Amino acid sequence: MNKDPERGSRSEQFRMAIAAFIEARRELKLKGKEDDVDAVSKYDYGTWLADAVRRVGQIQAVTHVLKATHPDARGSSLHVAPDRLPPHAEIGSHLLGEDFAEDVVGNAAALDVFKFLKVEIDGRRLLDWMHAGDSDLGRALHPDPAIASAWMEAFGSLVRSDPVPVSHGSAKQIYWLVGDQPEDDAHYHLLQPLFSSSLAHAVHADIQDARFGETNKLARQAFRAREAHDADYRDYRNLVARKLGGTKPQNISQLNSERGGINYLLASLPPTWDVERPRKLLKLESAMDRLAYIRGMRHRVGDLADFLLANPPNNDATRTRRRRMEQELGGQLALFAAETRARFEPGWTRDPDCLLAECEQLWLDPGRAEEDEDFKAAYHRGDWPDEVAGRFANWLNAQLHEAGLATVGDAEHAHWARQAIIEAAWPVPTRRSAPEGATA
Repeated sequence: MNKDPERGSRSEQFRMAIAAFIEARRELKLKGKEDDVDAVSKYDYGTWLADAVRRVGQIQAVTHVLKATHPDARGSSLHVAPDRLPPHAEIGSHLLGEDFAEDVVGNAAALDVFKFLKVEIDGRRLLDWMHAGDSDLGRALHPDPAIASAWMEAFGSLVRSDPVPVSHGSAKQIYWLVGDQPEDDAHYHLLQPLFSSSLAHAVHADIQDARFGETNKLARQAFRAREAHDADYRDYRNLVARKLGGTKPQNISQLNSERGGINYLLASLPPTWDVERPRKLLKLESAMDRLAYIRGMRHRVGDLADFLLANPPNNDATRTRRRRMEQELGGQLALFAAETRARFEPGWTRDPDCLLAECEQLWLDPGRAEEDEDFKAAYHRGDWPDEVAGRFANWLNAQLHEAGLATVGDAEHAHWARQAIIEAAWPVPTRRSAPEGATA
């Protein structure tokens, strides 16, 4: 007889939480099949728990996943809590402390059992209460103490290790020299590096928060606007996303499935956090002043000037050659714009030292339109390519005039402008920045 009413209510609390989980699974799995008596009966309280006990042996809680190195590997994965690892100065799993994500490997069809064991009561998971042998949880599982104890032991076995860890031919292995005679095989240890899923999950969460979190988004906007902000601005650059498991990431592990198979790789090179500022384009009234410094531009302008100074005959061959030279100049103009956009953070034209005309800012910094509504409206008005073209034409005519072509005038100006309009408007990201309803 239970003389403590509080313990009876606590046991009922466990039971209600378990029943709620089972009911949620029933609604999820039997939507539209409520009349299937056999299917519905599988979600009776005792029936589902007994089946979960049977299936829990098909999965294993781990921290280091073997299949992440190769999907066909059939060896041992490990469960090693971070506080059991030796401390190192380098970043590793040992730094995760008590707040780490456990992963699960095994039969993907039994992953719902792990979700069940993660249900929290009074701030602890059911799995933790199982390990503690909580008597109130036992009464909630089954009225027979022997059966309840067996079930708790079975559920608690989710965290286990193979008595003798086993490797596999598909696993990555390294011969590590531990002696001083590299020609002797006995002086090597065979190491098998294991993928730390718990660490990968922590890194993934931090990167996702830096990329899409609201707090860092506001900090990023302040950084680009060169405005003060209370929070730190975090940015991970040169990332590579490695997909594990293909279309079935759950075959690797549960956490891998939660990440959609995405595992970020940081750049293996010294960081360069001091992003290059567009110093060469600041304090200039026109970016055209820098065109002569583009590799190959001065040479191409000189070739065109020499060709025109030679007074070539007015025929198809002359027009074809002149058109080709014009296209090369236009290509250099487009390359200058593309390289500028790639090198500098979007929004760099907000710098107080940026004196470029608005048309050139729209041309060279289109990414600013994503976070600046006035800039976006100016971009979509669409008159800036004509202005850029006119500036390019003026610059080129001045270059040709310096080369001795005194007759370069309005007709040539209009010709250069038409060519420059094409190059100034492409490859600006028109698809990304087009107004709603527009087509590229």
